[in-house]
Amino acid sequence: MLKRFLTVENLTFLAIIFGVLAGIYLKDLVIHLKIVGDAFLSLLKMITIPLIFASIFISIASLTSIQDLKNLGLKALLYYFSTTFLAVLTGILIVNLIHFHPVSDINITHNIEHKPFTVEALIKSFIPSNIFQSLSEGKVLHIIIFSMLFALAVLTLQKSKKEIITNFFDGINDAMLTIAKWIINLSPIGVFALISYIVAEKGLGAILSLWQYVLAVVLGLFIHAFINLPIIGFIFGKFNPYKYFLKVKEALLIAFSTSSSSATLPVSLEVAEKKANIDKKVAGFVLPLGATVNMDGTALYEAVAVMFVASMYGMDLSLTEQIIVFFTASLAAIGAAGIPSAGLVTMTLVFSAVGIPLEGIALILVVDRFLDMLRTATNVWGDLIGTKIISRYFN
Repeated sequence: MLKRFLTVENLTFLAIIFGVLAGIYLKDLVIHLKIVGDAFLSLLKMITIPLIFASIFISIASLTSIQDLKNLGLKALLYYFSTTFLAVLTGILIVNLIHFHPVSDINITHNIEHKPFTVEALIKSFIPSNIFQSLSEGKVLHIIIFSMLFALAVLTLQKSKKEIITNFFDGINDAMLTIAKWIINLSPIGVFALISYIVAEKGLGAILSLWQYVLAVVLGLFIHAFINLPIIGFIFGKFNPYKYFLKVKEALLIAFSTSSSSATLPVSLEVAEKKANIDKKVAGFVLPLGATVNMDGTALYEAVAVMFVASMYGMDLSLTEQIIVFFTASLAAIGAAGIPSAGLVTMTLVFSAVGIPLEGIALILVVDRFLDMLRTATNVWGDLIGTKIISRYFN
């Protein structure tokens, strides 16, 4: 009984509560825990690049051939990219409508250079000139685009050569996921250090201001899950999305409770094939792919998070920076692992893309667990909607 209670999720929730209390009543002691929080953030940053590269590569390279990519994979990827972009756009529009108010006692740690928007600069930002430099500097857009091109090239190789490369990166992907799980197991310690430090340093003002952030994320997820995706399902899939929801609701409840797309996958496959009568070949390909690359809820959450934290630092993101957030949050979410709190791993890249201090992540960790449950359910719902749509066009 005690073992069931002492899960990472429950311990992280307790760490948030005790972190707030320690920040209030043990201020002089926990102020020195900043180094522990910094170490936790560094661990997240450490695995981000190899995890994203390997995850995206494997998702594409696992297809049998270019023909499979054109037939089934291309349809799936088109759907996943489209809905992810739509989710991020929804989040950004909501943030611009809500107009977050900055917290006066949070100071910017460094100045941000605002560059005017140009199409030329935007195009150049997508094309890496030196992939090794991009890897070392953590330029996520460059890395994602290169990994996609590399995976497509591998699909054209002879079977023996393809298997060697794919097995190598599959091993890297599994190893990175294992390390990610180890790091996430440290979440209670890292969260306690970050929360207690920020409460001790900034007071409860920043914490209490999170109602705007929660409202923006929940509203965005609600609109995407119950308006955007059902409309897409109705128009392109020609089915009643709400009746379909009742058939697959078991998978969504598992996603909500576990905060893990990967853990939910067996249930998603079961309800898709047995209760929704979706072709086994379609479900068996589209749902596992979606568990890796389709993270609508995560993408929306990261876009809202970066713009919220920017406003907390008194930063007004320009049009250019919001476009960077749009693409970075969309593509970084594609590389997010289907495990609890994986969004924390890729969020560091979205923050870095527009120059927001990574310490700002501590501001939103207080409510991250609750929002993680909602965004994972949204991720899985998007997978199931996509599977139903693609089954209609598969031949």
